[in-house]
Amino acid sequence: MNVNVGKYERIIRIVAGLVIIAWGVYAKNWWGAVGAVPLLTGLIGWCPPYAMFGINTCSVKKNKS
Repeated sequence: MNVNVGKYERIIRIVAGLVIIAWGVYAKNWWGAVGAVPLLTGLIGWCPPYAMFGINTCSVKKNKS
């Protein structure tokens, strides 16, 4: 698994995930669990749809040795 999510996008995903989860807890609604998806992809730096479509917003390039 290569990192395919850039630094600033990861921060946005983490914040958005936490906000969605907090809203779900506040509203006592299970839809807040949806916030786990952006939170998890932000924490690990890998997004499955990005991998499927060949998208990479990470500016760090890895050597293919």
